[in-house]
Amino acid sequence: MNIQNDLNNKTMDGSIAVSEEDILTILREEVVPAEGCTEPIALAYAAAKAKDILGDVPNQVDVHVSGNMIKNVKSVVIPNSGGLVGIPAAVAMGLIAGRAEKELMVISQVTDKQREAVRDFMEQTKIHLLHEQTEAKLYVRIVLRQVVSDEVVHCVSVELKHLHTNITEIIKDGHEVLKRPCNDADFNSPLTDREKLSIWEIYQVAKSIDISKISSLFNDVIEKNQKIAQEGLDGRYGINIGQLIQQNMESGFYGKDARNVAASLASAASDARMSGCPLPVMTTSGSGNQGLAASLPLIAYAQFMDISRDELIRALFFSHAATVHIKTNVGRLSAYCGVICASAAVSGALCFLKNEPFETIAHAIMNTLGDLSGIICDGAKASCAMKIATSTYAAFDAAILAMRGRYLMGGDGIIATDIEDTLRNIGSLSQEGMKITDDVIIDIMINK
Repeated sequence: MNIQNDLNNKTMDGSIAVSEEDILTILREEVVPAEGCTEPIALAYAAAKAKDILGDVPNQVDVHVSGNMIKNVKSVVIPNSGGLVGIPAAVAMGLIAGRAEKELMVISQVTDKQREAVRDFMEQTKIHLLHEQTEAKLYVRIVLRQVVSDEVVHCVSVELKHLHTNITEIIKDGHEVLKRPCNDADFNSPLTDREKLSIWEIYQVAKSIDISKISSLFNDVIEKNQKIAQEGLDGRYGINIGQLIQQNMESGFYGKDARNVAASLASAASDARMSGCPLPVMTTSGSGNQGLAASLPLIAYAQFMDISRDELIRALFFSHAATVHIKTNVGRLSAYCGVICASAAVSGALCFLKNEPFETIAHAIMNTLGDLSGIICDGAKASCAMKIATSTYAAFDAAILAMRGRYLMGGDGIIATDIEDTLRNIGSLSQEGMKITDDVIIDIMINK
């Protein structure tokens, strides 16, 4: 079956076509700066917001979180904290040093005095952690109390769901300050409808869009994500896999080709980010690692192959929009590693840069998904950089295979004949098939 014709028919048969402005709006919502891993930052943001409503630092704190929040905060270093790790530290950072109006940059301006105050607060105040049994994968509810002589003087509760800055409820002293309906089955409900997206329409817009509409956003992506990648190459972070790949190229153990350079740059950025580097990154689909994985391999490839800035920006547009589309099927947090979604999009973008037809681009994406879809997400930590390296290598291999007319066929496991049917299969695999896997991972991480 011809994939391009199949998708054209689907559009003509009545599916809602996505407009250029729809995709631009989605990208403005998704491709945003964040400092640090987004799950602890979401906790710091909710805590800072709750403190603003309370009007003072509390002396009792309850933190209700979903299992996936526990998984993604447990092992990652919080930026500007002096090396602190974990949920209580993220909450304390938000309470003492957070500026809620800065959202995902909430703890980007922390003084030495505030760092000291965070440690004092954690020593003096018990932060109670409760595992909330909820269908929402991304769920936070922070309850702050001012207690005097065993009497609760003031109490504030802030609830956040599905998206890292999506506050759905605020209650102060029993009175509802904010109530925003948010369907537990639809993590994207507060945002522009992503169901309109398709790889075919993303491809068409990427080919035709006026470059001036997207250059500012993606120049920001290039600048910020390259900067943290260089920091990861130069400094001591995590297991330094990006630095190791670079050293192996310099020693002659690896050849210095575009594939190795791309894997080195992308994984180095994650090395730094997972180890608490305070440099901001441009995220994609709520994840800094996905933002790095969707951008840095293409940036490295463009530099290595002397590709123009305008061509690179179009490829980044395709990659980020495709990542959002693939990740929408998977869900915001799951046992399915989100970097796979970004790497699949990169594979298609590599073919896009080579002016390959849409059918080849679609096959490259499906090759990547057929290869990597067994990689689990077991939380944010140093090994995320390893997964980015692995996935970047796979993206290049999948693209090369597709460009040479070699690709997985419909019916090969989870791969369908049509790209959109394949993405729906990936959604079923991650949300239904891997639910028990997710539960087991969370149980291991909580109880080990």
